[in-house]
Amino acid sequence: MYVILLGLPGAGKGTQAALLKDEIGLAHVTTGELFRENIRLGTDLGKQAQPYVESGRLVPDEITIGMLLDRISQPDVARGCMLDGFPRTLEQARALDEALAADGKRLDRAIYIRVATDELVRRLAGRWSCPQCGAVYHETNQPPKQPGICDNCGSQLYQREDDKPEAVRTRLEVNLKNLDPLLDYYRQQGKLCEADGEGEVEAVSRALRNCLEGER
Repeated sequence: MYVILLGLPGAGKGTQAALLKDEIGLAHVTTGELFRENIRLGTDLGKQAQPYVESGRLVPDEITIGMLLDRISQPDVARGCMLDGFPRTLEQARALDEALAADGKRLDRAIYIRVATDELVRRLAGRWSCPQCGAVYHETNQPPKQPGICDNCGSQLYQREDDKPEAVRTRLEVNLKNLDPLLDYYRQQGKLCEADGEGEVEAVSRALRNCLEGER
């Protein structure tokens, strides 16, 4: 079973995937992890992706899809996986469908975690990060024990420029322009299921399970 998690930044895709992956037996696959692992291992695809990653450019679709197909052929993905971070555009969605079909596979479900823009701004604009260990905190939802200091390594926390309120709204608007066509694409295929992402974490998890069980 192959599932895509869709949603704007801050919708909770990564949080929900981490909670559900062991329970439902579907591996959580993110493009960021794919890039890092392939670069670390020095694979051919990793070498091709490295210049793009290091310069902050988008990695070409054919490289990303190649990594995805290699990843979903691994034993721990035998029962399927949840894709997080890809596709981001309609072109990528079509390319992914074609690549899966050529490999004798298909996408089963696209789950959209729906969260209002104002709530996303509240979530993202309160986010602070550690430059050393990568830990992420939130001013109200998950504050550090000592304000401004990372619990793990003691480094000074910082707020990314794109986590500031004005930048967050702009980023959400840009992402939404790409997301709407994706939602229509999977809706027309009868594969889209929407889950309310504004409730408590367990309530959102329950909504995602309902989407998955509807496919099974």
